[in-house]
Amino acid sequence: MRFKDKVALVTGGSRGIGKGIVSALAAEGATVVFTYKSSKETAEAFVSELKSGGTTAEALQHDASDTEGAAGVVNHIVKTYGGVDILVNNAGITRDQLLMRMTEDDWDTVMENNLKGVYSLSKAVLKPMMGKRYGKIVNISSVVGVIGNAGQTNYAASKAGVLGFTKALAREVASRNICVNAVAPGFIETEMTANLNDEQKKKLNEQIALKRLGTVEDVAKVVCFLCSTEADYMTGQVLHVDGGMVMQ
Repeated sequence: MRFKDKVALVTGGSRGIGKGIVSALAAEGATVVFTYKSSKETAEAFVSELKSGGTTAEALQHDASDTEGAAGVVNHIVKTYGGVDILVNNAGITRDQLLMRMTEDDWDTVMENNLKGVYSLSKAVLKPMMGKRYGKIVNISSVVGVIGNAGQTNYAASKAGVLGFTKALAREVASRNICVNAVAPGFIETEMTANLNDEQKKKLNEQIALKRLGTVEDVAKVVCFLCSTEADYMTGQVLHVDGGMVMQ
């Protein structure tokens, strides 16, 4: 129970990779609060599932692009649970299009959710974490932010920005015993990849050394490591969970 007595906030935690991270943290004893954007029914069903397993859990509706709302989320958690020990910035969206056809709204919406959301939640948790002189922040980037992908200039730029943000913030808060790291997943089996046909999956697997898509559990295990005391001497790092797509 590595996270007994720890309070974790996971953004975009009602489905996909976020849900896997919430489940993994809860399984190891964390009190977990997660945000969701639209489906209250789905989020509340997940909360009920977590509580039935003995976890203290709560779902809060929040749009990652809402900076003022981010402060409200953190203030609520501090008042209710006494602080925030772990923040996992997972929420993100795509608006894929070739750049010559990409609208300014496509660009701005992705940046506001994927990059500004990381800024606003990270800024909001700093004060309570500094007060405790302890904190773990893990930002979910993407392999696309490292190697790029045609049709995703907005998404790639936002996820590359997350990596730069991670390293800069790690330097700012290390003296307060707050560790800031990033995880860059590759192609993971989620609702998005479930829509790919066999030929598309075959082409993806050809790019992956391990010849398979990853699972949400593959990502969640690495996130839990970074959130644990086992990673107390790691900050400003990017861990690639991509089956060997990127080797540095």
